[in-house]
Amino acid sequence: MKDIPEQPDPESTGQDTPNKNRSVAKSAGIVSIAVLISRMFGLMREMVFARLFGAGFLQDAYVVGFRIPNLLRDLFAEGALSVAFVKVFTDYQVNISEKEAWRLAALIFNCLAIVLSAIVVIGIVFAPYYVPYLAYGFSPEKARLAVTLTQIMFPFILFVALAAVAMGVLNTKGNFAVPASASTAFNIVSILSGLGFAYYLSGGGWNKPPDISAIPELPAQWAITGMALGTLFGGLAQLGIQVPSLYKVGFRFRPLVSFTDNGVRRIMRLMGPAIIGTSAVQIKVLVDTFMVSGIEGGNSWLPYSFRLMQFPIGVFGVAIGVAALPTLARLGSQNNVVKFRSTLAGSLGLVFLMTIPSACGLIILGEPIVRLIYQGGAFSAADTNMTAWALAGYSVGLAAYAAIKVLSPSFYALEDAKTPMYVSLVSVGFHVFFSYTLLTVFSRIGVSDSNPNGYGHVGVALATSVVATLNFLALTILMRRKIRRIEARKIISSFIRIAVSSALMSVVCWVAYHYLNSLNETKTLGVKFLEAFGPIALGGLTFLIAARLLRVTELDQFVNIFKKKLLRS
Repeated sequence: MKDIPEQPDPESTGQDTPNKNRSVAKSAGIVSIAVLISRMFGLMREMVFARLFGAGFLQDAYVVGFRIPNLLRDLFAEGALSVAFVKVFTDYQVNISEKEAWRLAALIFNCLAIVLSAIVVIGIVFAPYYVPYLAYGFSPEKARLAVTLTQIMFPFILFVALAAVAMGVLNTKGNFAVPASASTAFNIVSILSGLGFAYYLSGGGWNKPPDISAIPELPAQWAITGMALGTLFGGLAQLGIQVPSLYKVGFRFRPLVSFTDNGVRRIMRLMGPAIIGTSAVQIKVLVDTFMVSGIEGGNSWLPYSFRLMQFPIGVFGVAIGVAALPTLARLGSQNNVVKFRSTLAGSLGLVFLMTIPSACGLIILGEPIVRLIYQGGAFSAADTNMTAWALAGYSVGLAAYAAIKVLSPSFYALEDAKTPMYVSLVSVGFHVFFSYTLLTVFSRIGVSDSNPNGYGHVGVALATSVVATLNFLALTILMRRKIRRIEARKIISSFIRIAVSSALMSVVCWVAYHYLNSLNETKTLGVKFLEAFGPIALGGLTFLIAARLLRVTELDQFVNIFKKKLLRS
C-alpha cells in the first residue's frame, strides 16, 4: 500500500479548511433533504408491504426474490461503480480534458449496458438453481414463489447501474439534489405501479393467510407478483428522472464501445476490489438471509428493521459520503493531503453528530416507532415486538455503519481499493462466525410455543453491528497510516461530546415513552403518534441543549448553514 507523503499546501489559507468543511456540510445538507424525502417514501413503501402482506410466506418470498438483484445493485451500482467512476471521471476533468471525460462517460454507459444485460439473462435462466440455496428453510411452494419473483426483478440491476453512472456524473458537476431524489422516484413509482399490478393480477383483492406459516391463496401470490413488477418499473424511473439533468450538464450519448480503453480499464481495476470493499455489509445481509431462512417470519422482520436503521444512514451517512466524495477525489488527484485529512475528519464528525443520537433513539423508541409505522392489517403486535428487537440489534452499529460510507470511498479517492477489500474480506469471515454464534445464543432466549426460535433473528442483527464496528476501526487505523495522521483527537473529542449528549437524550426518551405508554392502553393512531414523536421531540431538544453546552462544533456548522439560507431568503 502506497502511503501519501506529507506536502505543504501552497494554496492554503487560514480560512480554507473551514470553507472545505462547510462546503461538504452544505452539500450534505442538500443531499440529506433529498434523501430524507426518499427515505420517507421508502418507509411508506414498507408500510404498504407490512399492512398488505405482513410477515411470513409472501413477504419472506419477496425479500429472497429481491435479495440477489438488490445485492448486485450494491456491488455494481451504488457501491463499487459509483465511487470508481467518480474518481476516474474527476481525474479526467482535472488532469486531461472535459472532452475526454465525456467520452469516458459514454463508454462506461455502453459497456455497462452490454455486460449487465448478459448478467440479467444468466440470472433469470439460472434462478431455479441458486435461489433455493438462499431459501433452504422454505417450503417447496414458498421457494417456487421466490424463484419467480427473482426472475421478474432481475432486470432491476441494469436500470439502477446506469442510474449510478448518471449520479456520478451529476455529483461531480455539483448537482446533488436530482441524483439524491432518484430513489424517491423509485419509491413512488414502485408503490403506485406495484399496487396497480397487485390489484389487477389478484382480481381486485386477496385475503390474509390464517397464520404466518400457511400457504396463501393464489390471488395473494399474484398480488406479491404485482409488487415485484412495480419494483422493476421503479428501477426504470430511478434512471429516467436523471436523464434530463444529465443532458443539461453536457452528457451526450455516443455509440462507443471499448473494453480496452485506458479510462474504462482504470474504472474496472478500481471496481474489482471495490466490489468487495464497499459492499461487504450487503454480502453479510446475504449471509443473514441464509441464516434466518429457517425462522418463519425472520426474512420479514430483519428487512423491516433494517429499513428503519437505514433511514438515518441514508439521510446522514450516505449523504455526507456522497457530498464528500467529489471533494476528496479532487484533493486526492491534486495530492493535497492536508486538506484531504481535514475534510475526512470533518465528514466523520458530521456522521457522528447525526447517527449516534439516531441510534440511541431507535434503540430506546424502537417499539413505538415500529408500532406506528408497520402495525395494522396483516402486521401483528407480535411482528412489532420481533421487528423492534431486531432494530435494536442493528442500531448498535449504526454510527460505525454510516462512517464506513465515508471511509471506504476515501481510500478510492486515493486510488487504493485494495485496503477496503482486504478489510471487508476479513470482516465477512467474522460475520459468518458471529452470525452463527449469536443466532445460536439468542435462539435459546424467549422460546415459547408461538415463538419456537426465540430471538435468534436478533442475534443475526447484532452480529451485523459487531462486524460493522470492527470494520470501521480497521479502516480508521489503516487510513491513519496512509495519510500519516487522521486528526484523531478532533474525531475522538467530537465522538465523546456527542455520545454524552446522546446518553442524556436517551434517558429523557425512555422516561417520556414509559410515562406516555402507562397512560393509554388503547393504541389508536393518535396515541401511537404521540408515543413515538413525543419522546423524540423531548429527546431532540435535550440533545441540542446538551450539544450546545458541550460545544459540539459540528452542530455549529449546520446551524450556520441554515442561518445563511434564512438570511439569503
